[in-house]
Amino acid sequence: MDIKIGDLVSRTSYNHDLLFRVINISDQMVLLHGEDMRLEADASPEDLVRIPERDLEKRRKKMKEQEDFSFRLFRQDYQLMKEKREYESTSGYEQTPNYFQLPARVLHLDGDRQYLKKCINVYQQLGLQVHGVHLDEKEMPEEIGRLVEKIQPDIIIITGHDAFSRNKGNKNDLGAYRHSKYFVETVREARRVVPHLDQLVIFAGACQSHFESLIRAGANFASSPSRVNIHALDPVYIAAKIAYTPFMDKVGVWDALRNTMTGEKGMGGVETRGLLRTGMPYIESGD
Repeated sequence: MDIKIGDLVSRTSYNHDLLFRVINISDQMVLLHGEDMRLEADASPEDLVRIPERDLEKRRKKMKEQEDFSFRLFRQDYQLMKEKREYESTSGYEQTPNYFQLPARVLHLDGDRQYLKKCINVYQQLGLQVHGVHLDEKEMPEEIGRLVEKIQPDIIIITGHDAFSRNKGNKNDLGAYRHSKYFVETVREARRVVPHLDQLVIFAGACQSHFESLIRAGANFASSPSRVNIHALDPVYIAAKIAYTPFMDKVGVWDALRNTMTGEKGMGGVETRGLLRTGMPYIESGD
């Protein structure tokens, strides 16, 4: 079968478990990016099967249901946090809260243009300010310092595609991962500009990334402790949880992970202070 760039395919050798998009074809090898998971893989053309439209619809419907469920869970969580803030800002009195909020700024670096677009859409639905930048993973370490100085974000998401290859080394060997070393370097460069974990919150990694190295480099949250695949939108929910937690409260690791689609097998981190600041009174602009 003639496989073309842009085709949606699955791998016979992996029992057609994941949906991939064909990114490049060279020397009888096909470069694949996960359509929903942040995984990069190589395959021979003979191993690939183009997905029929009917199966594609089924897969997309199932994934959409998972995404919607995760989004609903976060909205419920957000509503509870909002009610708690309103109660505290009025000291529990029965009166209409009259406060304003200083929202956190998110800088989202993504190695996948389509994922970036999808993530920005969810940030906007959640009411977060985001500056999205599409960069090849290899370019991220060179660009991050300039971007941090220019945008001055409160949260940075450093993600794209990754994969662990047993042929290249064992689980602890950073060289056995496609892009983990670039994510690690990017975190280090960001920490040169803002060293403090509570002044700049960093999530880094993609599917199967080297979790331990990312945390040692200075990430608050990272993937993937069990070297499993993570969903394209999971980093957004980590960012949103931190952004909507008051700065006087800490975010426990499980609290940050529970509304993600991957959970603690795909992501982990350290206790981190929230970033939301509330002020009073709110002055409406008038004539």
